[in-house]
Amino acid sequence: MSSAYLFPGQGAQSVGMGKKHYEQDEIFASYVDQANDILGFDLKEIMFEGPKEKLKQTEYTQPAIFLHSVALYKKLDANPDMVAGHSLGEFSALVACGAVDFEDALKIVRRRGELMQQAGEENPGTMAAVIGMDDDIVERICAEATEQTGKEVVAANYNCPGQLVISGDADAIQKAVDLLKEEGCRLAKVLEVSGAFHSSLMQPAFDGLQRSLEDLDISEPECPIYSNYTAEPTTDPEEIRSNLLNQLLNPVRWTQTLENMNKNGAESFIEVGPGKVLQGLVKRTLDDVKISGLQ
Repeated sequence: MSSAYLFPGQGAQSVGMGKKHYEQDEIFASYVDQANDILGFDLKEIMFEGPKEKLKQTEYTQPAIFLHSVALYKKLDANPDMVAGHSLGEFSALVACGAVDFEDALKIVRRRGELMQQAGEENPGTMAAVIGMDDDIVERICAEATEQTGKEVVAANYNCPGQLVISGDADAIQKAVDLLKEEGCRLAKVLEVSGAFHSSLMQPAFDGLQRSLEDLDISEPECPIYSNYTAEPTTDPEEIRSNLLNQLLNPVRWTQTLENMNKNGAESFIEVGPGKVLQGLVKRTLDDVKISGLQ
């Protein structure tokens, strides 16, 4: 039975994350302590004690989720046939498949979080969850809202059939939400996020991360990694580098990623990291697969 390991992205965080693992497992604790030394600030305290508002800040959220996921994975004697991560989780997946060193990945995740937070401040925007509507209708309504407001709103996360997240300028998002409700959408709700992720409003983060990624040492992974940008597997280091960058301005094609993994033989899907969001997305996307997780 082929196994696919999945790693969560932003939104999976909660105060207290990893605390029990830290107290009970030496391997997990060693990665947390190592991360604190590398980063030069107490990420452990933010993860374990909060406050929630600080943990929710992108520059802290991203390294926290990455650290939790990778430290958990390192406890396992895992031999994945393929890996994927949702947005930020793609960096966790790269460590899991041996393409990127933990320390290098942590530093670039920290930088990515800083850049995305800064981009959100420089180009204010937001996101909205959309449930109960076909992808093509959501895409059409985003285009209509963009035309009516003169500001961008696009599909940003294809999470599972009937569940998308849209991203863009706040006015355009609100217009899209209104149009979606008129169209009979079951739920269209603006989210509390610090930026319009996976849209052109992240251009400043793209520019900054491009410079950082040029220096990142990427090896050939031990198994294929499925890219958010293409939803396709790759083992080519330069393609991985390009995909990590393009991910910032383009949608997370998670539905297509899961379908492609399944088509290519994955029958067991294991989520590693805080929360159970990805397990739920697998359940709503695929039939007759084994789903489990380590939180």
